[in-house]
Amino acid sequence: MLTDRELERYRRQVALFGEEAQERLASARVVIVGAGGLGCPAALYLAAAGIGEVRLVDGDVVDRTNLNRQVLHGDRDVGRAKVESAAEKLRAQNLEITVVATYATVDDGNAAALVGGADLIVDAADNFRVRYILNRVALGARVPLIHGAVRGFYGQATTIVPGLTACLECIFPVAPPEEGIIPVVGTTPGIIGLVQANEAIKYITGTGDLLTDRLLVWDGRAATMTTLPVEREEDCRACGNGRCSRR
Repeated sequence: MLTDRELERYRRQVALFGEEAQERLASARVVIVGAGGLGCPAALYLAAAGIGEVRLVDGDVVDRTNLNRQVLHGDRDVGRAKVESAAEKLRAQNLEITVVATYATVDDGNAAALVGGADLIVDAADNFRVRYILNRVALGARVPLIHGAVRGFYGQATTIVPGLTACLECIFPVAPPEEGIIPVVGTTPGIIGLVQANEAIKYITGTGDLLTDRLLVWDGRAATMTTLPVEREEDCRACGNGRCSRR
C-alpha cells in the first residue's frame, strides 16, 4: 500500500494509471547494465517514477569525455566508478527507493548472477558483445530485455519478451563493426534512454503498447522517428528452433 508521502509524490502518475500500477512500480526490480549515456537518463527517470529497486551494473570509471552525454556525472566525479557516481544522484533524487551499485563488467561468467532476480533488464551497454550476452541471459531467465543503442544523431530501441517476440539476435544476427571511439551528440542517448525508461514503465504497469516486434529508429538530423517491423527467426541461434521453450 502506498504511503501518504508516496501518494503525494506520484499523484500525477496515479491519476494516469492508478494506485495498483504505482504499487507494481514500487515492487519492481530493474537491472540497468551500463551507467553511461543510455543508462544515466534511463536510471534517472525510473528512479523518479518510483521503481522500488534500481540495480546499476558497470565496470567503468567516469572520464571527462563522458560528460557531454552522461548526465548523472559531473567534473567532480571524474575518476569515480560510474555506478557509485550515478547511485549517489539517484538516491538524492528519490529517498524512497533502493539503489544497488555493482562495479563489474558483464561477461558470460557473471551475467546470470548480476541480473538474477530482476523483473526487467535494461540494455544500456555500449557494445554488442555485452548486448548478446544480456539477450541470452534474458531468454534463459524469461525476463524482458529493453534494448537501446546510439551513434551520432541516430538511435534505436526495441523491447524483447522471451518466447513471444523477436530477440536481439533475430534482429541483429551479425554485430556491426566495433569502433574505438563512437561519435555521439548527448541528446541522442537522452532520447533513447527515455524511450527505454518509458518501455519499462509501460511493461511494469501494463499500460500502452510495447515496442515488441518493432525497432524504433531515431534520426536526430532529420528529427524523424520510425518504427520498423521485425520478426522472430526460426533459425535464430539464440531463440530459434524451440530454444526459448526449453530454457
